[in-house]
Amino acid sequence: MSINLYIVRHGETYFNFLHRFQGWSDAPLTERGIQHGLDAGLRLANLHFDGAYSSDLTRAVHTARYILQNNTVDSPLEPTQLPDFREQFFGSFEGIDSEVVSTTLNAFKNEPFESYSELIMNYGMPDAMDTLHLADPFSFAETDDKWTQRVQHGFADIRDRHNDGDNVLIVSHGTTIRGIAEKLGHHDFASTPVTNGAVMQIELTPDSTTLTNFNDNTTIF
Repeated sequence: MSINLYIVRHGETYFNFLHRFQGWSDAPLTERGIQHGLDAGLRLANLHFDGAYSSDLTRAVHTARYILQNNTVDSPLEPTQLPDFREQFFGSFEGIDSEVVSTTLNAFKNEPFESYSELIMNYGMPDAMDTLHLADPFSFAETDDKWTQRVQHGFADIRDRHNDGDNVLIVSHGTTIRGIAEKLGHHDFASTPVTNGAVMQIELTPDSTTLTNFNDNTTIF
């Protein structure tokens, strides 16, 4: 038996639309982003959630509310906010155009790349996070170690809150979802940008964390 996690990326925000690094910055959902939440809710509508959570960033909280609005089987109406499932903190690069960030990060690598996703693909998520931290003149950006510690604490928190067989909704963020996939041995998944509103499924036991589905925006659960 296991705790069944359904981890959903929030809907599109204005920073997503404008191709800006977002991190801990709070940009609102676009109209399309609202629809991403409602659509995810329809695909998850027949699943009873024993717990519903989101990061404490507005875009995740609002997406979770839209998902739960369409649930038909007596799930919670309001998500509990868990800061451990926030996005990676991009420090001084928050709100900066993604092409500008990539140009800056290229100075710290021998092989050129065109995007943060390509940096992840070529070097792995831990190296990408640490490179961002290294490039941040104020050293605000999260390192891989710091990010890992808080996400591990988040999973421990979920284990404490729930029992075998529980279904749990968590609305989180693209880079955090990719980072989790990387930590679970799926660099191929981590190299792929996560679609707004897509679902990652994880089976959580006292001793293991197993990824069973990734970047799924079509399945009706």
